[in-house]
Amino acid sequence: SPSQMSTEEVPMLVEEEKKEDVRGRNKSGRWWKETRTAKTSAIKRDKPLKTSWQKKMDEKAKKLNVKKLQTQIRDTIASAKAEKIERRKEQERRRLENERKSEIVQVISKTQKLKKTKKKDLRRIEKRDINPTSTA
Repeated sequence: SPSQMSTEEVPMLVEEEKKEDVRGRNKSGRWWKETRTAKTSAIKRDKPLKTSWQKKMDEKAKKLNVKKLQTQIRDTIASAKAEKIERRKEQERRRLENERKSEIVQVISKTQKLKKTKKKDLRRIEKRDINPTSTA
């Protein structure tokens, strides 16, 4: 009966029945975010593990070596690429030079002949300077 229960037991029963207060949706709408229980400044954090000065210097030296190696590799790749491009240009220049040497040149003194020729033949004709002046 209720008269036999002590006053101390009654509040405990009420506390057990009491559930967490119902909260609505967050103002931001981000339902996955937990509600803050304590201020950020009040939360105690562990101090980060400290590394020795020697270890720091070793890491720094390693990083520096890696960077040097990276720049060296980049430079070698870039120089190889530039060399390849230069070789290709030289090859193209020599090819054009050889093409010019092997051309069959025929001087057309009468320009009226050109007007009479067919379009197909005109496509094969190219203008050339027979006596190129040296530009050195």
